This record gives sequence, C-alpha cells and structure tokens, in this order.
Amino acid sequence: MHMNTIKRVLISVTDKTGVVEFARGLADFGVEILSTGGTAAQLRAAGLAVRDVSDYTGFPEMMDGRLKTLHPKIHGGLLALRDNAAHVQAAEDHGIALIDMVVINLYRFEDTVAKPGCTLEEAVENIDIGGPTMLRAAAKNHRFVAVVTDPADYGKILAEMKETGGKVSESTTFALAVKTFQLTARYDAAISNYLGRVDADGGLRPFPDTFTVQFAKAQDLRYGENPHQQAVFYREPATAVAAVANARQLQGKELSYNNIMDADAAWNMVADFERPAAIIMKHANPCGAATSAGSLAEAYRKAMETDPVSAFGGIVAFNRPVDQATAEELAKTFLEVILAPAFTDEARAILGAKKNVRVLEIPAAELKGSAGLDFRRVVGGLLVQDRDRAPFDIRQAKVVTKRAPTEDEYQALDFAWRVVKHVKSNAIVYATKDQLVGVGAGQMSRVDSVKIAKMKAILPTEGAVLASDAFFPFRDGVDMAAAAGITAIIQPGGSVRDEEAVQAADEHGIAMIFTGVRHFKH
Repeated sequence: MHMNTIKRVLISVTDKTGVVEFARGLADFGVEILSTGGTAAQLRAAGLAVRDVSDYTGFPEMMDGRLKTLHPKIHGGLLALRDNAAHVQAAEDHGIALIDMVVINLYRFEDTVAKPGCTLEEAVENIDIGGPTMLRAAAKNHRFVAVVTDPADYGKILAEMKETGGKVSESTTFALAVKTFQLTARYDAAISNYLGRVDADGGLRPFPDTFTVQFAKAQDLRYGENPHQQAVFYREPATAVAAVANARQLQGKELSYNNIMDADAAWNMVADFERPAAIIMKHANPCGAATSAGSLAEAYRKAMETDPVSAFGGIVAFNRPVDQATAEELAKTFLEVILAPAFTDEARAILGAKKNVRVLEIPAAELKGSAGLDFRRVVGGLLVQDRDRAPFDIRQAKVVTKRAPTEDEYQALDFAWRVVKHVKSNAIVYATKDQLVGVGAGQMSRVDSVKIAKMKAILPTEGAVLASDAFFPFRDGVDMAAAAGITAIIQPGGSVRDEEAVQAADEHGIAMIFTGVRHFKH
C-alpha cells in the first residue's frame, strides 16, 4: 500500500476547534506549516513556526482577502503528480514546493443565509472561492495529498502518522478525498439553492429554480417496505433537531424501513402536544393517544385503552422522559419501538429485559419536530412543500352554530385537532379532552371515515367530540356523528354545502367551529 510522507501542510480553517493541537502534532514530525490570516496568527500565538502563504508565493493578499491562495505555487504544489517526472521537474523549475496536506474547512453557507436580515451582498461575500478550489485540487490528487476538512479526523490522522513515522496511507487519503467532494457538493448546493431563489427585485422566492440536496448514509437496512425491496437510511447532515434521524438507539434489534417510517410519524405527532403525552402508532396512523396532567404512565394507559388490539406490535412515543412506572406499563405489551427524550436508569433496566424492543432516545432539542421541507418522491420527479406546522389557536376558530362549545368541549376539540392532522386522509377522529376514542383513516369517502371511527371505538363515543381534517361535503357525516353521541365538531369549512352541515349540527344541538385550515395527509 502506497504511503505519503507529510513534509509540508497548508492550514487555513474557519472552525479552529483543535487546530492548534493538530498543528503541534504535525510539527513534531518536522512538517513545515503554511498558513493565512487568523489561522496563522493563532498558530503563532501558540508558539508554532508558521510561514505565511503570501511570503511563500511572493504575492500579497489583496482585494479584502479575495486573492491570497489562488496562485500557481499553491495549486502546483497540490496538483503535481509525484510519480510523473515532468510534473516534478516543472515544480523545481518554477520554485514550486510540494504540499502534502491541506487542512481547510468551510463556514456553512447555510448558516450565513439563515441569519435574519442577510442581504444578497452579504451572502455573495461569504462564498468561499480559494478554500473549495484548494480542496478540490488536493482531493483530485489524493494519491499524494491528504485533504483534511473535519476536526474530528485530526486525532485519527496523527495516530496513523505515529504508527508509520509521519506517513499517511493512500486508503486514508482516498477516504478523505471522498469526504471532501461530499463537502464541496453540499457547499455548492447551498449556494445554488439560495441564489436560485433570488428574484428580480433581490427578494427570495419560496423555492429555487433547481433544487439540490445532500443526505449522508446512516445505515443499511435489511430490506424496504417488503423483503424484495432493497433499502438504506440517509439523514440530513449537521441538523440539530429533535428527530428520529438523530436518535440514539439504546437497545434492541436494528431499525427496519417500516420502523423508521412509523417512528417518525409517532414522534412528529407527540411533538405537537404541550402537555405530557403518549402516542401509539401503527402503520403511520395513531391507534392510541392521550395526555395527562398527572403521570406519564397514566397517559400511556389511557392511550392503550383506545385500541389495545391494534397497539400490539406498535410504536410508542412520549414527549417526556420515561420513568419506572411508565416502563412497567410498557413491558406488559409487545412493542416494536419506544421513543422518548430520555429514559431513567430504572426504566432502562426494566425495558432491558425486552431484548428485541428498539428503544430510541431523541436528542434534547426543540420538541416541535424537524424544521425545513417535506419531500415526496414520484416517478420522474420530486414534490416539495413546507411542513404542516401552521400555528393555530383554537379559540380563534369561527363558531358557526347556534351553540358555542363549552370549555370542556374546547379542550377536547383542541386535542382532537392535534390528532387528526397526523391521520391519513380522509381523516376523522373522536376524542375527549385528553384521550383518543376512535379513528377513521384513509377512506375514499368522508362519511365512511365517520362510520369506521365509530365502529373502531371501544371507549364510549357518547359525549365525545369529532375532528375532520377537511370539510364535510354533505350533511350525512354530521348526522352519523350525532347518532354516535358527538356533541361538538371541529372542521376547516369551505364546502359549497357548509350551510347544510351547520344546519344539521343545529338540528342535533351540536356545536361546530370552522378553522379555515385543512390538514390533508396523504
């Protein structure tokens, strides 16, 4: 295996984490250090010998730093093939010193444009030219040059150099090159996506003309939705959100494709509740949901009461840490996945006896779910939309019936509205103020969803409320809800027959409110 001796390094980093220690480790091998600007000043302040790039090239930095590393003595030192006599001779003839390693990282352009009030001019000024150019040159010549972009790699590289007497293997330099091209691809995508949104007046359109995204492989999956489908799980790089993609698996078998899909649905739903909540998900639809002002165990018990048969083999999500009492309840039923922000030591010991159950700890971050965009692949294309996270105050909903909801009904309608948004359309849910009672999901006819919600209900529907993800096209759904004992309804409104639905509600003494917001979920 080919080994590269590191004699000369160029260091110019935005993220200075660990750079002094890394540079000191390189210097211990007699490596000459070239550097620029703030990096050079920091290394000198640490007592390291540093040669300025401008001193090496004989060409001063100028144009506010736009021009400093774009020079043949830099790029010739990076691109020269060491096993090509003509390349080596050309370098000698023109005083080009060979550079064996570059240490460069780029400030996330995404962070620049995400700052409030960022102007186009500021964004453009933060487009790095010299850094990506050096990275690409070094990565292209990875057989002879090590290109380091991630402080997390510093320790591994020094460890290898200590084992080999100052050398880095070609397998390492290839892996570093691949990582580098992934970085520059992400960087260029961020710039392209941003500039592609700029309109003629300098404002930003919601979406760019072309859209480029990058995801990093998290794990291979045994198969996809079915055993004959191959599958893999990718995650968005460097996203600090409370999400299944960033979960830490504490125990259990490897996650499957369907586990991840259902776990994501459960987590997004439980994150919509402010009170302590438990959600039981099955095939991307909730079969149990409850909140509790008391214990989390109580919320879970109430969620199980909705449909204990469907809950078997389900996914359970909590928006509070799981304690011993909750874990004891969980251990009574076969479950595929359990998700929560944390688990106490006692809870982990109890769940540890269930070796196969997958226990996921969601990182401590904002519990309102993942930010950004929602993607849906279709054959030959990609659908992109904002996530369905429109804030809504139920007290602002329009009362359209003669009777307004009571305080208890308002609380129940709020609970039901939070649930129905996560049910496949056409969606109908029956609920009390803290418990899901019945679910009608994914039907072609809304009245069928009303019928199925009643049919599936084990708990009493008398006195419950109903939430519909979209308007009632006819009064039959309201009539059927009245027959089930429903006392209040929340729906978007907007049908040409709204008056018929309102009239039916008045006839039955049902309070009805319109949100003006629809929650289709396909």
